[in-house]
Amino acid sequence: MPELDITASDEHVYDVTVTADDATETHHRVTVPERFLTEHGLAASQEPVLVRSSMQYLLEREPPSAIMAAFTLEDIGRHFPGYPDEIMALI
Repeated sequence: MPELDITASDEHVYDVTVTADDATETHHRVTVPERFLTEHGLAASQEPVLVRSSMQYLLEREPPSAIMAAFTLEDIGRHFPGYPDEIMALI
């Protein structure tokens, strides 16, 4: 599994660097909409775990280079309809 470096860059916004096994890096900006937290009964303090779990979810389904450079967690659900239920089982 690639290595993830996750840094909060703004309120509800995280910069994620994915380092693959071959040392290539990709960079992603992940936004956690407040509505997503509310709908799923999550606290803002759970965001870092949610972002990490969401990136791992994506990496299990596609290579790092296929992951959008900037997206919201709601975007994941548009591409992978099972995402909300599956990710909530991990949190």
